[in-house]
Amino acid sequence: MATRTQSRRARRSLDDRLADIGPASRFTIPRAGWVRAIRDALGMSAEELGRRMGVTQPAVNALERSERSGTVRLDTLRRAAEAMECTLVYAFIPHKGLEATVRTQAERLADEQLLHVQQSMALEDQATPVLAESREELVKRIADSRGLWTNR
Repeated sequence: MATRTQSRRARRSLDDRLADIGPASRFTIPRAGWVRAIRDALGMSAEELGRRMGVTQPAVNALERSERSGTVRLDTLRRAAEAMECTLVYAFIPHKGLEATVRTQAERLADEQLLHVQQSMALEDQATPVLAESREELVKRIADSRGLWTNR
């Protein structure tokens, strides 16, 4: 398992690499699927694509159906992409960045912990306001800890 420093570096590095990609909405799958959309745009028949892939036209039709249903295999998509002189790009695009996702989770856990502490203190008539600095320190510690994603 990666160290905390390695995880932090990996998050920042991936966030930097993925920043230029833009929002995932830019890559919404066309209604007919990417294979069909690209094939049609190239003016290539299913039979022609099949020949280039070394499969039959019915196999291309099955590929396009499996893509639309979300059951297509990546290696099959890669072969189709190559046959159409394209590159298959496979990526996970975080909704708000990896660093922000980790911070949000750490804040949620910190707030849960602080709420329990405040409730216990209130029951003992020792309630004190949580300082923003204390919360921030706790958030940072949780963000760098193991078990960040463990259900509590």
